[in-house]
Amino acid sequence: MAKALELPAPSGTVPSKEGSLRWLLTLGLLTLLSAAIGGGFGLVMVSGIEKQVEEKYKALPQKAEVASPYTGSITLKKLAPVVTNLAGSESDWVRLEASIVFKPGDEQNPDVLVSETRQDILSYIRTMSLAQIQGPSGLLHLREDLNERARLRSKGAIQELVLETLIVQ
Repeated sequence: MAKALELPAPSGTVPSKEGSLRWLLTLGLLTLLSAAIGGGFGLVMVSGIEKQVEEKYKALPQKAEVASPYTGSITLKKLAPVVTNLAGSESDWVRLEASIVFKPGDEQNPDVLVSETRQDILSYIRTMSLAQIQGPSGLLHLREDLNERARLRSKGAIQELVLETLIVQ
């Protein structure tokens, strides 16, 4: 039997365990270096963006506080519920509860103002059909129409008519 010849390792090579350890250390060092460079770049970018946002915010005109229309002396007076049927139908009934916001001290008596407003609401609702007050847009139109009628009836003394409940059955 012939004996296998062992060839000597070429010069300049290292055993495989030491080579893989160097390879892992090099990868670890490169990973740490790339993480440090990426983090530094991110911090520089964030600080630059923050400066730009602050400059744009300072350049915008500051909005003034919006004055509430309900400042000063105002009074809230509840109306008696309005119950009536709708136009064109004997079976569709409406119950509306509302309040008025007005300025006290005007020439008009508040009780007379409340009664006139209630009667005006009653006469207006009796002219409406069920289709006119259905849905959110119908309720919005009803509210706007009643507010306009209340302001006209009171010659501007009523600031707003607040709808509290609206029941249709």
